[in-house]
Amino acid sequence: MANEAKLREYLKKAIADTRQAQHELQEVQGAASEPIAVIGMACRFPGGVTDPEGLWRLVADGRDGMTDFPVNRGWDNEGIYDPNPEAVGTTYVRTGGFLHDADAFDPEFFGISPREATAMDPQHRLLLETAWETLEDAGIAPQSLHGSKTGVYTGVMYHDYSSRVSEVPAALEGLIGPGNAGSIASGRISYTLGLEGPAVTIDTACSSSLVATHLAVQALRTGEVSYALSGGIAVMATPETFVEFSRQRGLAADGRCKAFSGDADGTIWGEGVGLLMLERLSDAVRNGHTVHAVIRGSAVNQDGASNGLTAPNGPSQERVIQSALKNARLSVSDVDVVEAHGTGTTLGDPIEAQALLATYGQGRPANRPLHLGSLKSNIGHTQAAAGVGGIIKMIMAMRHGTLPRTLHVSQPTPHVDWTTGAVTLLTENQPWPDTDRPRRAAVSSFGISGTNAHLILEQPTPTPATPATTEPIPYPVSAKTPQALQAQITALQHHLTEHPELAPADIAHTLNHRTQFDHRALLLGTEVLASGTIGTGGLAFLFTGQGSQRTGMGQELHATYPVFREALEAAIDAVDAHLGDQSLRTVFFGETSLLDRTLYTQTALFALETALYRLYESWGITPDHLVGHSIGEITAAHVAGILTLPDAAKLVTARATLMDALPHTGTMTAIEATEEEITPHLDDTVGIAAVNGPRS
Repeated sequence: MANEAKLREYLKKAIADTRQAQHELQEVQGAASEPIAVIGMACRFPGGVTDPEGLWRLVADGRDGMTDFPVNRGWDNEGIYDPNPEAVGTTYVRTGGFLHDADAFDPEFFGISPREATAMDPQHRLLLETAWETLEDAGIAPQSLHGSKTGVYTGVMYHDYSSRVSEVPAALEGLIGPGNAGSIASGRISYTLGLEGPAVTIDTACSSSLVATHLAVQALRTGEVSYALSGGIAVMATPETFVEFSRQRGLAADGRCKAFSGDADGTIWGEGVGLLMLERLSDAVRNGHTVHAVIRGSAVNQDGASNGLTAPNGPSQERVIQSALKNARLSVSDVDVVEAHGTGTTLGDPIEAQALLATYGQGRPANRPLHLGSLKSNIGHTQAAAGVGGIIKMIMAMRHGTLPRTLHVSQPTPHVDWTTGAVTLLTENQPWPDTDRPRRAAVSSFGISGTNAHLILEQPTPTPATPATTEPIPYPVSAKTPQALQAQITALQHHLTEHPELAPADIAHTLNHRTQFDHRALLLGTEVLASGTIGTGGLAFLFTGQGSQRTGMGQELHATYPVFREALEAAIDAVDAHLGDQSLRTVFFGETSLLDRTLYTQTALFALETALYRLYESWGITPDHLVGHSIGEITAAHVAGILTLPDAAKLVTARATLMDALPHTGTMTAIEATEEEITPHLDDTVGIAAVNGPRS
């Protein structure tokens, strides 16, 4: 019998251990495939594109952003051009996709001296500006991330800015090196913003930004970082890439990428920068961040010993697609569209199309072929920024429910048997069909080094729309200088005029999440109400007392902001531990008539004020001073750290109970007493209190 008992105990323990191991394995597997939210994005691309909305207008309107060579870089535009492809040291095209204002930069904004800015690669400057814009798009004040585990993963492949200088001026000695180092392209972002996660610069050529995003996703899933900035940049300081590819006959003579077209004759170079702010989806929901899209899965691989060092490899492309689908836990029929690498070359496009036909083109419903397009037809091959450009394009397409067309297609390339799979080239804008599942898109990038990347995006779960209001709401604007403030005001006024359909509450919400600088203005609509410079005083929060309560208070905030909801629920639970049979939750969401009874008025105000403070705190708004009136004094003591939540709740409830038991007539009086006189009447967990009561 003793042996049987031991055996039973052993089996029970073994079963329990097995269940625990299974639970832990499920957690690991879940973390390895947890969706990643895109909560912010910013970009600059050819055609005057300065933000994702501008990129969408470009592709939705079917325009391209190709122009002649820039005139502000010191290039010998006439001398370097020769229509003869045999001419050594020249290019037979003089068209590309350029950031013509890549030289513009405000070093003072980032605390950088003019000398250092001159020595800096324009790519470093643009990455700084775009990182700031990405955080603002995410509703995160950049300074609030100081000291955080935020990672930076940037794709950079050009390092030719310093090559323009044959002799370093004495004033720039010691600045050229760090100003042009690839590692500092990402490190400078972390340094400027005080980020303490990894800062990694990636060069896998044209797949750099997609590889960077893949690595950022992995870091988030393993918990190495809490946020991640990912993307890439390409700015050509010299025209050497045009010269190099002219010798290889790799450029389109008319300066247009004809992706997957029968008359494709080469690629054309472009420039751009794009960054994404990434966060684990569960964290993004809990923190109340807007989710632009969800990254379901991604994969990276290498061609290996293929048929050429720089030649694309079809089987490797098929494998990276299959790996990304496996990582996303999806099948080929779950994806609607692929934003292809699609450079417009006679070698690469057919190989890519065949790989797509062999994967996504198989096992699909007859009425739902895979749609295929390429941003390069609009803005050229933006190289290290190409992948992130494709991501932003697809996010905007999901939002607008439209599949934008690929330009410059005479007919689908005859070098591919399109009948071998259900894949169709987007030669016209099409509505993105609604199905019984979220919209999904994949993005491909293949580096000339042989490093391939594939990423799968998903439409986010729709959030309940906030009630629209046309009532005017004040719009705060700020800048570091008076000139910059006026520029911000003008830009906002233009934006309001161009987009009358935008809800004032949404505009105000966005502006309130931006960094507040010293020079400030307040607009009501397009009219400036006030402007000036802030004083030297600090920020104070005043917590009010009884009388500020109202029916329904906090209900919309509770439904909208997870941070507010969690703080309010925690405060309610703490109060309920001392309140008795009637839960404070009922006062907020049920029998609201109780709110006018002192017992519930004061405890409800404490819970509300605590939750409001935690919400502002989550937005990076923290006061220098805390002031409280009546019951607000206890809230101030709690958020200041003097009283724990359980102690503050106990004190609030005791105070409210005493006052609720007093006659409802009479005036208020103050009784002064020393701590020694009061202490014997208090529980050990609370040090001192003040009580208001009627005068007899």
